[in-house]
Amino acid sequence: MTAGGTTVSKPSDSPEYPVQLTESEWRERLGAEEYAILREAATERAGTGELLNEERDGLYRCRACGNELFIAGTKFDSGCGWPSFYESVRPGAVELIEDHSLGMPRTEVRCADCGSHLGHVFPDGFGTPTGDRYCMNSLALSFEPGAQPERDA
Repeated sequence: MTAGGTTVSKPSDSPEYPVQLTESEWRERLGAEEYAILREAATERAGTGELLNEERDGLYRCRACGNELFIAGTKFDSGCGWPSFYESVRPGAVELIEDHSLGMPRTEVRCADCGSHLGHVFPDGFGTPTGDRYCMNSLALSFEPGAQPERDA
């Protein structure tokens, strides 16, 4: 999916998402920092994420619901301080939402299954096949070394 197809804003707890939990269930499932990022759209400090320098083959999933998001082969070192990918594992794995929260237009990336905030996508992935840079919070992702996508891409 490229950064061009954004959706106008919708709440992260929209009934349109297939995975539905109450806020207390999300808080029980996630740690405090994970909850702040995934459910309240916070951002971890640059350069601090445990997955920033991960270089093994494998699969990145949504930490909140387990949805498949990215494969290691699309990860690249963008120098931004967060794990970066040039495309999602398949169209429809993530949802792109217009974001004007900092007074400038950006494109938020959410898990398409649970609506959790993952990060943002920017059209500055120079030298990548798509030209996109999906800049993700490490705490929004889980990593399975050696795993491959289960669903057809």
